[in-house]
Amino acid sequence: MEPITELRGHALPLAISDVDTDQIIPSDWLKRVERTGFGEGLFSEWRQDPNFVLNSRQFAGSTILIARENFGVGSSREHAVWSLMDYGFRVVISPRFGDIFRNNSLKVGLLPVQLSADEVSQLLDLVTEHPATEILVDLESQRVSVPSRSIEYRFAIDPTAKARLLAGLDEIGISLTKESKIIEFERRRPVWAPRVLAR
Repeated sequence: MEPITELRGHALPLAISDVDTDQIIPSDWLKRVERTGFGEGLFSEWRQDPNFVLNSRQFAGSTILIARENFGVGSSREHAVWSLMDYGFRVVISPRFGDIFRNNSLKVGLLPVQLSADEVSQLLDLVTEHPATEILVDLESQRVSVPSRSIEYRFAIDPTAKARLLAGLDEIGISLTKESKIIEFERRRPVWAPRVLAR
């Protein structure tokens, strides 16, 4: 997966709380066998409303999504994370995430940033009023900032997850860092592995 160090971009304000994974990617889209192409299904039921924020041209190309409390609650579908990433989001900012959604995000390279409700409200108000506002998310220093406004917030993240994101390592990538040991293990295994003797 692509490493995350510093992300600079525009944000889409989703001023809604309790957004569950069934709303992020409706069940009709779960029939796909590929891991790509889910961006089209992102919030597809809500996007039927022409006034839904994702349909707004002024927020087109946003790479950061800002939402209220309890984003990604509900079922454990990984497709919710895939759809956000396939659409182009790299960061989701919220006061609180569903645990499974947060874990799925960290595994595939979507950065879930948890800020206080007041901080999120401030960002939502700012971006809604000024869609061209640029936001900087620095994973190394664990900061979210708005350079044009001298706004800066700190966020916490699990050190192991942070290291993986900075290095761009998913679970397969982590395994491959031990490739030489795996090869040596497989080379030596026939010496002691149980065998079925032919009669």
